Amino acid sequence: MNERIAILEDEKDILELIALHLDKSGYRVYKFSKADDLFKALTKEKFDLLVLDLILPDMDGMDVCKQIKTSTSPALPIIMLTAKSELTDKILGLEMGADDYITKPFSPKEVIARVRAVLRRYKISETGETIKIGNSVVIDMTGHNVYVDNKR
Repeated sequence: MNERIAILEDEKDILELIALHLDKSGYRVYKFSKADDLFKALTKEKFDLLVLDLILPDMDGMDVCKQIKTSTSPALPIIMLTAKSELTDKILGLEMGADDYITKPFSPKEVIARVRAVLRRYKISETGETIKIGNSVVIDMTGHNVYVDNKR
């Protein structure tokens, strides 16, 4: 496996719990408790996925997600893991670019399953595959484009 998972979570117990379960599942885990430390690491390291808390001491998690998706690492999959459980928070998180949204309290088994699912989706899109449906629809998984009758 050896996928590199970054976790940005300011609550030490939760950070350690998630890291322990990801490590046991074969992932290489990188732990951060401040957004600034994560952004510094992103300039040097390539991660396969980020587990992101929304309530952080130095920056709002939604802003972290927005900055990553618009400039720092647009292709980095993000799973939000947060106590914010309102429907509007979930919708906003997904619209900001998160690939999944898990609310606290959570099951570590669910986190692992969702990490696997998101990574699986990203691996499919990185293979350069195109999917053809009939004679008129082509889905370019690499470019994230859909063509109907040769029109994007």
